[in-house]
Amino acid sequence: MAKQFLVGYTGSPESRAALKLAIVEARLYDAKLFVINSQEGGSAEKPGELAETQAALQSARDLMADTDIAYEVSESVRGLSPGEDLVRFAADNQIDRIFVGVEKKSRTRKLILGSTAQYIILKAACPVVTAK
Repeated sequence: MAKQFLVGYTGSPESRAALKLAIVEARLYDAKLFVINSQEGGSAEKPGELAETQAALQSARDLMADTDIAYEVSESVRGLSPGEDLVRFAADNQIDRIFVGVEKKSRTRKLILGSTAQYIILKAACPVVTAK
């Protein structure tokens, strides 16, 4: 069975770095890439985030368009935190490796907001590669 890699993508410089690294790795391993922007949905979403999400997904498609790699770019809104959603997607789809961007946060910000990357690193059953 071919390898499958997952990229948690927000459009941030860090997630773009993770996607670029995943593209390199996917070429090496002839892997399929799943590029997902995960949102909690419902009342957790702020007005204007839909447009930002669509722009982020388009930027991922643009990065992938010139590659010869099999890929899917999608948005996931399943009522889970992004970390929980990506870990569950990885388990449900037998993902071999997860790529995420990490940004430096203050301790207070991390305490209040949590860290999606930290959750994925601690909970995923497969290797997690981080980029910044």
